[in-house]
Amino acid sequence: MGAGGRRAARDPGRGGRPVSAPAIVTVLHDSAPDLRRLLASLPRAAADSLVVVDAGSADDGPRIAADWGATVVEAGDVGFGAANNAGLRHVTASVTILLNPDIVVGDPPVLERLARHARCADALHVPRLRNPDGSAQRSAHALPGRPGALLPALVHPRALPRRLRLQADPWRASAEREVGWAIAAAVAARTETLRRLGPFDPAQFLFYEDMDLCLRARAAGVPTVLHPELELEHRGGHSTGPAYGGEPHELLARRRHEVVAANLGPRAAALDGAAQALTFATRAGARLALRREAARERAQLRAVLHALRG
Repeated sequence: MGAGGRRAARDPGRGGRPVSAPAIVTVLHDSAPDLRRLLASLPRAAADSLVVVDAGSADDGPRIAADWGATVVEAGDVGFGAANNAGLRHVTASVTILLNPDIVVGDPPVLERLARHARCADALHVPRLRNPDGSAQRSAHALPGRPGALLPALVHPRALPRRLRLQADPWRASAEREVGWAIAAAVAARTETLRRLGPFDPAQFLFYEDMDLCLRARAAGVPTVLHPELELEHRGGHSTGPAYGGEPHELLARRRHEVVAANLGPRAAALDGAAQALTFATRAGARLALRREAARERAQLRAVLHALRG
């Protein structure tokens, strides 16, 4: 059977009618330690629904996946987006969950609940992501390139009224809400919708593919919806950190500028860059006033200004 082809469960949200299990697509790039943690957190029955795409790993991640019973696809070093697209071609289920290998599923029913949301509403459905220490990640974001982003760049969102705070930082929400874009470490959607969207642009090798996906989906009438009651652990930077020896500020700033400009236009890109620059300048100033190190914030500011200058 193809991914997602195992015996159907019954969904009480659909009157008890049988539904196929969601497929799970995971992309590897030297991700063996993270993959072990992910597989240990999944029920064994998920092996029938799991498609693991190897994007040029030098470690034993693909073997670990094959031994576990997953469908393994060798894609070569094509990048995160193109590798996800390759995995989706092997899916037969009506719903697919794109899941990074550095996710830990503490509560397996969370995945089925995400899939249920996807069956009910044509959207990109994302959970709240938490760091290994339990703190919430800033994984859901406002739509970039809007004038409203300038206020929280100058005033910390925690100091804003609740409505403005949640507009600036939707990841803080306690109830389901539509967001501008979200980190694609865990995304559930209808398979046909993902295929219609790409889901990812294969020309984009790394960084901000998730923002690009969410913005293109929004333009196609497919919103991104955060479900904060559903939580997954996300370690983050499992392959990019070692590859770049830290944070590649220049590349990150350039890629963000390119993605916003391509999807929302040059005015939105300029506004987003201004908000980013104000944010990093304000943070750097605050840290310096407290006699703290501000090298990271200064590097981020320089990178944004360089991206704005083109």
